[in-house]
Amino acid sequence: MIPGSVTLRQLRYFDALAQHAHFGRAAAACAVSQPALSMQIKELEEALGAALVERGGRNIRLTAFGQEASLRVRDILRSVDQLGELAQLSRNRISGRLRIGMIPTIAPYLLPAVIGAITREHPQVEIEVREAMTSKLIEELAEGRLDTAIVALPVFEPSLTEAALFTEDFLLVRPADDAGKPVPTGEMLREMRLLLLEEGHCFRNQALSFCNMPSSTPRKALEANSFSTLVQMVRAGLGVTLIPEMAVGVETGSGAVSVVRFTDPQPSRTVGMVWRRTSPLAGQFLKLTELLGRPAES
Repeated sequence: MIPGSVTLRQLRYFDALAQHAHFGRAAAACAVSQPALSMQIKELEEALGAALVERGGRNIRLTAFGQEASLRVRDILRSVDQLGELAQLSRNRISGRLRIGMIPTIAPYLLPAVIGAITREHPQVEIEVREAMTSKLIEELAEGRLDTAIVALPVFEPSLTEAALFTEDFLLVRPADDAGKPVPTGEMLREMRLLLLEEGHCFRNQALSFCNMPSSTPRKALEANSFSTLVQMVRAGLGVTLIPEMAVGVETGSGAVSVVRFTDPQPSRTVGMVWRRTSPLAGQFLKLTELLGRPAES
């Protein structure tokens, strides 16, 4: 039985501390000051009658009790969030907090349309956005720290429902001096200096798949952590790269590079939305996929 003096705020602060293992980062994640978070953790320990963390140095470590408690606290918070989802469902609309994740190769380009579409349809919703790699988003969905995510499909996770939003092509970005030259095939790209995103990005593997290249770093490849940097490297004459169609207007608007489509079959990806199969808001999320598909295709 949880002592009556324990509050949900304390549990959420402790959950953040368990995730970040650092008082400062946990406080930032909770949008509170570090002293305020530290005080709430101390009060939680006093209410439970046992230490949750070992203090000392910049990072903290959970005690044995703290490690066990963190798992129970996460279950409690997940149940509380599901109760909120059920309440939203009873009103037949999404309201309150909607925690949505996006991968870095989608978020900068689709985020304004996503937020606009959701808030127009559900004006009472408070959207929280989390940008991370697909593997991290899937983990946080499974743990109940996210409600839904927009990623490249498929994700091959049996516990999640997947719904496609749209399919987009990949385009070739090369130096402006190459404009007018024949468009290389995937096989021809293997002999060129191909600029790639760093490992961990699913777009990297999709680009390598089009070139029929292994996922390990090709001998002639250079890496970056964003499409913006990749395009700048092309402008500098360091090689060529692939970017998704949604990024072209943002990343190549200032010119100085040549953008061209490949011949059919063109490389592409399917962008979609995923959520837990057990989510009470599954029906609402399915309606959102129809809503979000429209601005993406316009």
